[in-house]
Amino acid sequence: MQPEDTDLVNRSQNGELAAFNAIVERYQSRVYNLSARILGNATSAEDATQEAFISAYKAIGKFRGGSLRAWLLRIASNTCYDILRSSKRRPEQSLDLSMENPGFQVASGAASPEQQAITSELGGEIQRAIIALPEDQRMVLVMIDVQGASYDETAQAIGTSMGTVKSRLSRARGRMRDYLRERRELLPDEFRHI
Repeated sequence: MQPEDTDLVNRSQNGELAAFNAIVERYQSRVYNLSARILGNATSAEDATQEAFISAYKAIGKFRGGSLRAWLLRIASNTCYDILRSSKRRPEQSLDLSMENPGFQVASGAASPEQQAITSELGGEIQRAIIALPEDQRMVLVMIDVQGASYDETAQAIGTSMGTVKSRLSRARGRMRDYLRERRELLPDEFRHI
């Protein structure tokens, strides 16, 4: 754990709300991005992020060290799984509609309108490919390939072995590749060779 995290955790465990707020500020974008990629819907991701930090606040006294980021991402992933299970029992809207408007786009900088359209199209296809993955593979792929977490950190966050993480990541990457190959004509020219 980073020294700044240790101090913030200790102060949070002693009831200092400002310290926990600093933890939220430090990790909220990672938790939101993870949630958005797993759920494929900005509104659901915002709800999951808020629920995850509420859960973390209630459980901060039980945190016993290790990676704070992995601990928070585990709480977020569990929250996302709960939301996905709940939506399967009581679907509020079509998953297809959620995939069409995930609420975030790939940054394009100062690209031309044509390049922005290509980037947006590719970003949409990648998001649909991520959403099409089974939940366990989606979680691993998002944590490692999108969030940049290590294998060890991902294993801690989802409560499984490193071998399982590597296996799920390999299967997820294979499915992503197959998904995108099937939709090759929708991809920009430079990505059609995958």
